[in-house]
Parts: sequence; structure tokens; C-alpha cells
Amino acid sequence: MDIATLTVKEAARGLRAKDYSSVELTQAVLAAIRERDGALNAYLSVDAEGALRQAADADAARASGREGDLLGVPIAVKDLINVDGQPCTCASKILRGYTACYDATVSARLRQAGAVFAGRTNMDEFAMGSSTEASAFRTTRNPHDGTRVPGGSSGGSAAAVAGGEALAALGTDTGGSIRQPASFCGCVGLKPSYGRVSRYGVTAYASSLDQVGPMTKTVEDAATVLSCLAGRDPRDGTTPDVPVPDYGAALRGGLKGLRIGLPKEYYIAGTDPAVMACVRGAVEACAAAGAEVVEVSLPHTEYAIAVYYIVATAEASANLARFDGVRYGHRTANPESVFGLYAKSRAEGFGTEVKRRIILGTYVLSSGYYDAYYGRAQKVRTLIRRDYEAAFRSCDVLMTPVAPTAAYRIGEACDDPLKMYLGDIFTVPANLAGLCGLSVPCGKTPEGLPVGLQVLGPAFGECAVLRAGQGVEELVGAE
Repeated sequence: MDIATLTVKEAARGLRAKDYSSVELTQAVLAAIRERDGALNAYLSVDAEGALRQAADADAARASGREGDLLGVPIAVKDLINVDGQPCTCASKILRGYTACYDATVSARLRQAGAVFAGRTNMDEFAMGSSTEASAFRTTRNPHDGTRVPGGSSGGSAAAVAGGEALAALGTDTGGSIRQPASFCGCVGLKPSYGRVSRYGVTAYASSLDQVGPMTKTVEDAATVLSCLAGRDPRDGTTPDVPVPDYGAALRGGLKGLRIGLPKEYYIAGTDPAVMACVRGAVEACAAAGAEVVEVSLPHTEYAIAVYYIVATAEASANLARFDGVRYGHRTANPESVFGLYAKSRAEGFGTEVKRRIILGTYVLSSGYYDAYYGRAQKVRTLIRRDYEAAFRSCDVLMTPVAPTAAYRIGEACDDPLKMYLGDIFTVPANLAGLCGLSVPCGKTPEGLPVGLQVLGPAFGECAVLRAGQGVEELVGAE
């Protein structure tokens, strides 16, 4: 078996047909990690013994008659999602040595489905970044060009899938952290609607924006993993009690008759011409296959970055206040006072980008600035959401670039955080509005770098997004 090309669906068929066992499949994944990860740095830790034990349990379950698309299939997990007994460092020194003592809901659902936890993937510290360079431990490299970033913050998950070290992985998306690395690395990345997947047991960055989703080699695999993750969770009050549709059936809808909206604010000067050519080529292929293409407008898009970096940092400053050196995580040596304990533990444990966002968030929430910044940002956020609601009255999905560029070189944006923040312009609005979004490969630049097409749907409109993504994949994804 070739782990580099093997999909989740193909692995499940092979396991059912007894072409190989889960133990053999897991051994092949572990071998691929040993062989390739020295160059990629996609993983922060690998639990080979635990994975093989889970694989043996899956083989025993299958021998007793149990079936399932994820039974015995190894999956990588971003290192801010708790898996009982495994590290959960959030790629931060402040949590170095911390071991999770319970399963996040998504981990529990994967475990119930019989999936095997292959390892913990690298990320920007506390999911704050767009390149995975903000990890406290290592810099992950793009599988297509080792001098370039894999994107972020789920760069380790994207690199593991695209680099042949995982069949699938979990990522999180607060402002594009699934879709952008999927675009940069040339894999599929699905951000579900806000509330579609439980966030219980997922270390919070910005609680009104965060969402967990799959990163896979195909749209079909993304639908398979989402079917396992989605649904109401009483431990997460943001998950509504709404039915989980048959995502696999949605893939069979085809493009004919699908209404595709092109937001004029996303097709702008400043986007790399090679990226735009790939995106427009995919849209034209969809139109040739019978989709209806219409222009729409999202007039408040220009405010999205400013709103996002007020709302996200404000919520981050509140969420990360719990890391104080008292209960768990890094604790400074010999503090002279309680204040010294807090201040030194956090100064020593947090990296530069995390400190920057905590300071910014604390500022916009402070007395005298709350209404001017945070309150006003929430009002504009409502306008952004209403723009989407109006657009979806005339189309089923939107198609846009994922990012203005393909993967850039390591170190290129480190000294200019604003430049990196502006790279999120096409992804953050969906998080502000609570929408679902998909990145699907739609071509490559002349340098051979992958380009992703973003497909956006209304809240809980994953079926339409997956249908469109499957169509794009069939038309141009393999080119």
C-alpha cells in the first residue's frame, strides 16, 4: 500500500476485503512518518505503541463482525485537541509536558468509530498564526517545496496529509486555519458551520469563531470524517439539536443546476495572477458542467480583517487567562510574589505572537475602549453576516480564492505581522458569519505550488459545499 496516495475510503475497502489488517496499515503509516518527518516536521509526537494497540483492537472488532468506514484507520490530530493519555501542548512552552486526561468530544467520537490516533501534529502556538512558524518547538515545511511554509495554524495536519504521513487529520479553523494550509499544501480542508461540531475538549482560542474539521486527500474522505464528528453535544452549548444529513449522498448531486456566486469583493487586484487563473479556471469548468454562475456583492468584506483581529484577540485574552502557572502547565521558578508567579510564568511560557494577541485583546476590552473597539466590531460583524444571508438568497454556494497567494517562503512574513494578517482576507469573513467552507485543490502555479478554491455555504449548508467541492475535484482537482 502507498500511504502517500491511499485515501480513507480506499483504506476502509482494503480492511473490509482483508487485503491488510489495521495493524499492518498503522505500521505503514508509522513507517512513513519515520521516513519522511525528519524533513517535514509535521508531527510533534507519535504514540506508536498506543496506535498499534488501538489497531489490534480494531482488527479484533472487525473479526467479530463490526464494520465502519473509520474502523482501524489511522488519523492524525492537531495538538490542541485532547486525546486521553496523549500530549496536548498547543505547540507552546507553557504546556510542555502536559498530558491530556480525557477525550475531546471529537476524539471520543473517532475512538467510538474505531479510528486509530497516529500522532499529534504541529501548529502555530495556540492556533495563532498562518504559517506554523509560531510553533514553540519546530517549523513545519511544505511538502511541495521545503523552503516554503505549509500555512497555519493547522500546518502540521495539512503537511502530514499532503506529505504522505497520514490518511486524514483533524484541524481547527478560527479564521482560515484549516482552509489556508489545505490550499498551500494541496489537500482538502473542511471548516464546518459554527456549532456543527463540538468544541468540548478543544483548547479555546476565540470561542465564537473556533471550529474543528477534517483535512483529507479527497472531498469524499472529508464527508466521511465529518459524518463521524458532527452532531449535538450536551457539553457544548453552541451545538444545536439539528439533524446530521447524509453527507455521502450530497456528493452525488453533481454541478448541473447548482447556483454559484462570485463575490466581486474577492476578485480584486493584489491577488497573485497565477492563483486567480486557477480559481477562475475552476469556476469556468463548473459553468461548462452545467452550473449557473452569478455575481454577488458582500460590501462589508473590507472591514472583516479589522473586525476579526478585535473579536479574536479579545476572546483570546480571556481564554488564555487560565494559563497562570498555578494549576497546570509551566510554572516559573522561585516567584517572589503572586503577581510575579503570574507574570513570569506567562512571559516565559508564551511566544511572541501569543503575547501580541493577548495584549491587543486586553487593550480592546479595557475600560474606555470596549465600546469604541469591541462593541463596534460586533456590530460590523452582524453586517458581515447579513451580507452573506443576502447573497445566499440568490445562490447555493460562493466560490472564491482561499488566499491571495500560494505558499510563501519560510521567514518571509515573520517580521511583518500585518502582512500575514492581511493574508487571511478571504477566509476570516466566513468565521465571523458562522458559515461552512471548503478548500479543494484547483490547480498549481507555474512554480508547482498548489492552489485551493474556497467553496462557502450558508450555516449548516455543508451538503451544498461538499456537492460543489466534489464537482470541482472531478473536473480539475487532479490536474
